[in-house]
Amino acid sequence: MQIKLVVAIVVLISVAALGPVLVAWPTPSFSPTPDSAPTPTPAPKEFVTESVIVSDPLPNASVPHTFTVEGRARGTWFFEASFPVQVRDAGNNPVGLGLAQTADDWMTTEFVPFAAVVTVSGYSGPARLILMKDNPSGLPEFEDAVEFDIVIQ
Repeated sequence: MQIKLVVAIVVLISVAALGPVLVAWPTPSFSPTPDSAPTPTPAPKEFVTESVIVSDPLPNASVPHTFTVEGRARGTWFFEASFPVQVRDAGNNPVGLGLAQTADDWMTTEFVPFAAVVTVSGYSGPARLILMKDNPSGLPEFEDAVEFDIVIQ
């Protein structure tokens, strides 16, 4: 019985003495080797919102005076399989128009592919590409738009 008590006391003293040392022991940290380099972040391939995904052009892209906008939009953005696309100059004046259209079934809440040929006339420089939800009712609660900067060459 006394041997068990002595062993238990020795174990408790060992844990009490070594516990702080083990807790304070440094953990190994990663140090990069000369051959390793940080992984670059890939450039975005799409402009993504909750309702619209634009694959071309991307924000801040340079585009010619006539260009195609391609992507996917929720079916609720379409009316009769289309919705308007607009380009505005730095002064917020409309300088280009297009009509996004789909050949797919647009009467859904899922994403539907679209394409729009947009023509800008008489302007070059910074602009905003605006994709507007079609709203035949004209009611403000049904309006929505997605926009980003582009540069007209």
